[in-house]
Amino acid sequence: VQLVESGGGLVQAGGSLRLSCAASGFARYYYAIAWFRQVPGKEREAVSCMRTADGRTEYADSVKGRFTISTDNAKNTVYLEMNSLRPEDTAVYYCAGSTQVSWMGAPHEFDDWGQGTQVTVST
Repeated sequence: VQLVESGGGLVQAGGSLRLSCAASGFARYYYAIAWFRQVPGKEREAVSCMRTADGRTEYADSVKGRFTISTDNAKNTVYLEMNSLRPEDTAVYYCAGSTQVSWMGAPHEFDDWGQGTQVTVST
């Protein structure tokens, strides 16, 4: 399975971006699909997650009310809608799929990763 992110870029504080993650290759059933982010020198942190069985979503406290995860199963694509962006949201964003857990777990619990897309929020 190959996961490919797109949609990152430079945006002013208060602006919005929508990230996309398209899955291709052989079919693999994920229990959870998530977005993580990482800044240099810091650990990769989970931002949002969707349980594929029932669509239940989870969000990190830092993005609740501002970010929304969604999927288009027909397109094998997961999205992250990011609104009211802040400079502290600046990071490389990764999508990931897990065959191990159905919640917003640790990075090592996710099997497949995209290459990442840079999001930069200016003041």
